Amino acid sequence: MSDLEGKVAVVTGASKGIGAAIARSLSASGTAVVANYASGKEGADRVVADIKANGGKAIAVKADVTKAADVRRLFAETKKAFDRLDVLVNNAGIYKFIPLEEITDEFHREFNINVLGTLLATKEAVKQFGPNGGSVINISSTASAGEAQAVIYSGTKGAIDAITRGLAAELGPRKIRVNAIAPGGVETEGTHSGGIIGSDFEKATIARTPLGRIGQPDDIARVAIFLASDDSAWLTGERLTAAGGYR
Repeated sequence: MSDLEGKVAVVTGASKGIGAAIARSLSASGTAVVANYASGKEGADRVVADIKANGGKAIAVKADVTKAADVRRLFAETKKAFDRLDVLVNNAGIYKFIPLEEITDEFHREFNINVLGTLLATKEAVKQFGPNGGSVINISSTASAGEAQAVIYSGTKGAIDAITRGLAAELGPRKIRVNAIAPGGVETEGTHSGGIIGSDFEKATIARTPLGRIGQPDDIARVAIFLASDDSAWLTGERLTAAGGYR
């Protein structure tokens, strides 16, 4: 039996891609899941239906992670449905590759969702973690090191790395672990619709990846399960790169 059996997790941005894969994997490990979404109701409902069809427990909750009132409602719904919380996956995020000359107020949108959303969700999760603490998993990116034409996105993920270390130090005495996963290129609905899959950028990414392929959402979900479980009980403040060796 998994040590995640009977636990409860909130996954933000769980209607598709990496978030959906993490939600499904957590459920397969015995965890009840709250699948958060901002606009993708159909996708979130599909994730919940899949989980229930496989005997798991899940609900979908609409909430904009940039709005404190929405985030409070998200965690109130979690408490109402499951009366506990053990894991938070801060997955909700956006990206847009644009050159410096085209940057406008996109800066605020990306930082609000990727960074402020992570902080607001963690703030509420901490209130619900029990005496045994909990696990917070932030989704960073290999882009946090800096990528051409992605300076805003890279900046948000660099902030996530710093926040992960800072919160790990702050929350450790309360038995709350905070770690980050930094995926490389991953094939998702977003990378398809954004024209990345099949592009020269994808080919260049694969060429720099020793394992010779682009990532899949399940590749990231497996790492999330590790960080959620007691197998990683001695890890906090860490950033695990999950990118097939891409640097």
